[in-house]
Amino acid sequence: MGTEQLVVPQDEHNRKLMENVHPPGWENPEPAPAYNLVVIGAGTAGLVTAAGAAGLGAKVALLERHLLGGDCLNVGCVPSKCIIRASRAAANARGAGEFGVRVPDGLEVDFPAVMERMRKLRARISRHDAAQRLREQGVDVFLGEGRFTGPRTVEVEGSTLNFKKACIATGARAYRPPIPGLEEVGYLTNETVFSLTERPQRLAVFGAGPLGCELAQAFHRLGSKVTIVDKTDHLLPREDPDAAELLAAAFERDGIEVRHSTECVKVRSGEGEKVVCLECNGEGDELRVDEILVGAGRAPNVQGLNLEAAGVEYTERHGVKVNDRLQTANPAIYAAGDICLRYKFTHTADATARIVIQNALFWGRKKRSALTIPWCTYTDPEIAHVGMYEKDAKEEGIPVRTFVRRFSEVDRAIADGEEDGLVKIHVREGTDRILGATIVARHAGEMLSELTLAIQNGIGLKGLGKVIHPYPTQAEAIKHIADEYSRTRLTPFWKGVFGRLLAWKR
Repeated sequence: MGTEQLVVPQDEHNRKLMENVHPPGWENPEPAPAYNLVVIGAGTAGLVTAAGAAGLGAKVALLERHLLGGDCLNVGCVPSKCIIRASRAAANARGAGEFGVRVPDGLEVDFPAVMERMRKLRARISRHDAAQRLREQGVDVFLGEGRFTGPRTVEVEGSTLNFKKACIATGARAYRPPIPGLEEVGYLTNETVFSLTERPQRLAVFGAGPLGCELAQAFHRLGSKVTIVDKTDHLLPREDPDAAELLAAAFERDGIEVRHSTECVKVRSGEGEKVVCLECNGEGDELRVDEILVGAGRAPNVQGLNLEAAGVEYTERHGVKVNDRLQTANPAIYAAGDICLRYKFTHTADATARIVIQNALFWGRKKRSALTIPWCTYTDPEIAHVGMYEKDAKEEGIPVRTFVRRFSEVDRAIADGEEDGLVKIHVREGTDRILGATIVARHAGEMLSELTLAIQNGIGLKGLGKVIHPYPTQAEAIKHIADEYSRTRLTPFWKGVFGRLLAWKR
């Protein structure tokens, strides 16, 4: 995919973006005789690896064939959250009457303005990933297609780079499902949806995973009639069932149509529309829409790297194979981020980049398996999770006890009108050791770090119970669960002992 496909429309904001992440007329530097580290791919993993290594004094080259910043900046986290924020503003305005705030009839969403705001903010944020900024940090930035030519050499734009160590950080792309007619009719992915300037009146979303759910709700709130088509029987099939059920209820209230256990078998063109041919339980149906958004997973970017020449093992489905220290079959080459990870998040790309820096440059022995990885789906309400699910613990034979606090019992959530949520914490039976946690709340992602910190540092529910939480906050739900755990330790025997002791003191 050429860079020109990622930067439409050609307005002042996208021109500013390009000046930072793929400057017109950029001249690649003269290669150094040898590099301590060559990084292929300038998404989050590549940027953190290159900048971090250069900051420690290493001689570093960074190669990027598209846009610096990768998916997160250009077609992922940044643009999607800008649009989600706008959609929440629209939802807040429509629901203001619940709080006694009168909003005039005929509320309108200016979709082109929403998208322009996104482009403006994306361009502003892009300065952090700018080629010139990296150059000033001591990184040799090469724009062009990089490919291995041997176990310790990479070629880019006719230049050969020799390296002592290398890191593959080429990320992943949107999966293209092999649905007959889809390519001919045309469709959107996360790589193209943020280039829209006109709102699709009717939008089909393929997939009920995080991407599909986030953008389906956002576009619905911005005025599109949205239908989600998914093969599974519930939203977010990998998530906690209670959490997914709360989100399903929110979607139903919003008016988002969800067709579960449904498969798209063919797509064809109609008169000025796209006709999606569906099948559910053996019965056929048709859905007529203006646009199709495919959110059906990610595929690793292994093509064109000539990994065989470098002795790096990989698969088309799972990407580059690495050990626990993120080392490939070639001990001089490492990988980080979506190209080699099951959990394809910006923050895991960042975390694994830091492991690569330590292990590749300083004989470190940091392990990927030691990471505690949280994640969040940015729907409304958000669903945030860290650690094990209850089913994970049971599959591993770990006895588990689950504590739940619903926000209908939390004062601040009641005051906020945000009662439809929960905090669920799993502990190992007979202990206060936290195995995993799920939060469903409007700002669940902001609340989760307390529990991630606890798991990472071995702080149990007893420790959390000692933490004073400001009143009133929704995070008090965590304190409530800690208090509930403490009450379970007060058995009838000890209640009797304490009762007799207090009676004696009287």
